Formats: sequence, structure tokens, C-alpha cells
Amino acid sequence: MRDPYSVLGVAKSADEREIKSAFRKLAKKYHPDQNQDAPGAQERFSEVNQAYEILGDKEKRGKFDRGEIDAEGKEKFQGFGGGHPFGGAGGATRGRSPFGGAGGGSAEDILSEIFGNMGGSGHAGGDPFRTGAQGDPFGGARGQQRAQPQKGQDADAKLSVTLEDLVSDEKRRVHLPTGKSLDMKVPHGVKDGQTIRMKGQGYESRTGPAGDALVTIEILPHRLFKVDELNIRLDLPLTLYEAVLGSKIRIPTLEGKVEIKVPAGMSSGKSMRLKGKGLPDRNGKRGDLIVTAKIILPEGSDPGLRALMEDWQDTNVYRPRGADFE
Repeated sequence: MRDPYSVLGVAKSADEREIKSAFRKLAKKYHPDQNQDAPGAQERFSEVNQAYEILGDKEKRGKFDRGEIDAEGKEKFQGFGGGHPFGGAGGATRGRSPFGGAGGGSAEDILSEIFGNMGGSGHAGGDPFRTGAQGDPFGGARGQQRAQPQKGQDADAKLSVTLEDLVSDEKRRVHLPTGKSLDMKVPHGVKDGQTIRMKGQGYESRTGPAGDALVTIEILPHRLFKVDELNIRLDLPLTLYEAVLGSKIRIPTLEGKVEIKVPAGMSSGKSMRLKGKGLPDRNGKRGDLIVTAKIILPEGSDPGLRALMEDWQDTNVYRPRGADFE
């Protein structure tokens, strides 16, 4: 172990404030979480901590300056007249916390202050480094500092889907802010605005598992269909003669076109139901497609239709409205 004054880069006359400031600067510079790929940073960090263990404690600093302990805080042999060379009054440092004392603030407090807002290490009290065997603050017998594995940051993304996508088995491509693209199956029963978590697809971590991808689903409005829970609704435009006489008509669904039979005398506003042609729930069971007739008259004036209706109203009077409209 080198001279602690040299390790911290301070003069022997440095006061507590200067020593503390030097330790803060070096601990931040060499902390393993900030130097995952820097060779020797871990050893340098341990050396800086050991130096502050001596100089950050008034009692230990005094003993070091008087030559009573060495740079590792061990008692120097003083002869047999001054007590046991490995204990007694001079051995008080052996039972003390390496970061305690009346100095300029413990190393633990300073490290917590520096790194406490960087996501923590998963230990109570925001301890920025892991305690090793027998309370060794540097990770065990060799003094190796062990950083707690930290999960990578989550990546937020949005996936816009159509109603057709909700019933399709085809996967949709998601582009993540990490630069990665994934093919994703849209889950059954997903709702607009719902967030899907994809494990391990977020930002990478140098010390732990990757974060997750959080994909928010946006269901795009459809130009023909309206969503009603698991059912979808479709307005079916009909000519007057199709409504009166009945007809077979091809209509769109979420999976392509099908042919339906419109019964004769179909009034505008009446509906037909196609079972299982709606949206799926979480278990894959689907709602219905509800088709509502909407009679459309020809644009402009048609003399033949007008004459037919004039003759009709004289011979076939009926009441489409109840008493509430009289």
C-alpha cells in the first residue's frame, strides 16, 4: 500500500476539507460502475478508499503520522514495552468501522452522496458498493470491489395497428429507440393505449440483464367499421329496390369479403348479425359483426320514382311513426 497522502494527492499539511474533496474526486473518477472496461480502475478505487480510511479518521491519521500504524492501518511493532504488538490500547483500530471516526465524513456517506442518485445498487441505505466476506467493504479477502448487477434501461415504443391486425396471425414489426427492430404478435384482447412488456428487449447493461421494451398499442380508426366492445358495426347502404325486393350482397369483414342475403322488405336501421366476425377477447373468442341497413335514394329527381310514389301513397297508406310523432 502506497503512502495515503500520495494516493489522494494531498500534502501532509492538508486539512479535513482538502482530504475529503480529494477523496470525492478520485472515488467518482475510479468507481467501478463508471469504469467497467478500464483496466486497473477497480484496484485504484480500493486504494483510494484505503487511503481515506486512514486520513479521513483523525485518530488513525495521527497514528499514521506518528509512525504507529502503516498505510494499511496495521500496528507497527513498537517493542514489548508498550503493550501487545497486535492488540491492547494501540489495537483499537481493529474493531472500528473503516469509515467511522471523527474525520471529515465517512467514505460510505461520501460514496452514497456521489452515487445515490444513479439508480442505487440494490442495498439498503443506498450503499454504493457491496459488502464482502466478514464485512469487508471492498468485496472479500482480495479487496476486489463487487458492483451490484444493474438492469438496463427500459425502451419505450409505440405500435400502430388496424382492426385487421387484431384478428391476424401475422406479426407486426416494432422499431425500438435502441435501433433494434422486432417482429411482434399482437396479443388477443389488447386495448387501445395498453402497454405490452417484452422482456430483455430494452437497453443493454454492462453489469446486469438488459431492460425491457415497453410497447404501447395504438388501434387506428377504421373507415368502415366502428368498435362496440368485442363487436364491430358496419352500415350497409341499400338501394330502394334492394330493400324492397331483397338481394345478395358482398360485404367487407376483417378477414375479407363474404356474401350475405338481404331479406325482402328490409327497413333502414334494421340489423343482421354475423357470428364470430368481431374482435377477439384474451382467450381468442370473438365478438360479432353487426350489419345495419341504410336505404339510399338516388341523387337528384327521378320522375318515374316520383310518379310511382305518388300512386303508392294514394293506394297503400301505412304508418311508420307512432303517436309520439303526432
